[in-house]
Amino acid sequence: MSVQVGSPKVLRHESHGTDAPHDALHTEAIDTRTLSRSLFLRLAELPVDSPERTYVRDTLIELNLPLVRYAAARFRSRNEPMEDIVQVGTIGLIKAIDRFDCERGVEFPTFAMPTIVGEVKRFFRDTSWSVRVPRRLQELRLALTKASDDLSQRLDRSPTVAELAVCLGVSEEDVVDGLAVGNAYTASSLDSPPPEDDGSEGTLADRLGYEDTALEGVEYRESLKPLLAQLPPRERQIIMLRFFANMTQSQIGEEVGISQMHVSRLLTRTLAQLRDGLTAEA
Repeated sequence: MSVQVGSPKVLRHESHGTDAPHDALHTEAIDTRTLSRSLFLRLAELPVDSPERTYVRDTLIELNLPLVRYAAARFRSRNEPMEDIVQVGTIGLIKAIDRFDCERGVEFPTFAMPTIVGEVKRFFRDTSWSVRVPRRLQELRLALTKASDDLSQRLDRSPTVAELAVCLGVSEEDVVDGLAVGNAYTASSLDSPPPEDDGSEGTLADRLGYEDTALEGVEYRESLKPLLAQLPPRERQIIMLRFFANMTQSQIGEEVGISQMHVSRLLTRTLAQLRDGLTAEA
């Protein structure tokens, strides 16, 4: 299977008449979805170590980058450069491509958008410096945190600036600068001790559990709950049967008492409604 990502036949539409620009955008969106669907079907057939698989996967990434730019635009008011946000969103796009299953009957944009947005939100949550701080001072602050913990245990009290300077082999002025950097950081260090009234022992890192891979889906489920509640009873039942009971469209039709084609139309319309709700501006 040979695909030209930049082929005019696939990604462009000649302008004819006054409605041509709108028609071109609509045609491009349809052709992109059609091409993506074909590429995903091909991707599923290829072995992991196939060079063609790498090409098809890279083509899917390039083809769906507009989804990342659309999601990144929601965060344009943040202080981070848009280029960085797009790069983070692209990581979410790649994760979505690797997990996507054509047999689920969901359009890829509907499936991918929560993963892309979630990746960007996680980036802002984990990047907690409220002002730009030189890397040297960031590293010094981490070293001071660890040294302060070690000295506090040995001395049974908080260390002085002079003691921290001797421990790290830096000047007292550097220690003061490093401690002041803490005001620009909003997250607690993993090496910091718990609050005195917490009643816990050890650092936060000592109390971290294993990574819960299912936790990623919590945000998506919570976002979907109010949207599902707003659906008409029949549409909500169809969604539940398809994605929670894993029933086929034919089985759903028998359960609900409508044709498989009617089920397909309702699924398409309802999923588009849910997608719009998930991607709406907060």
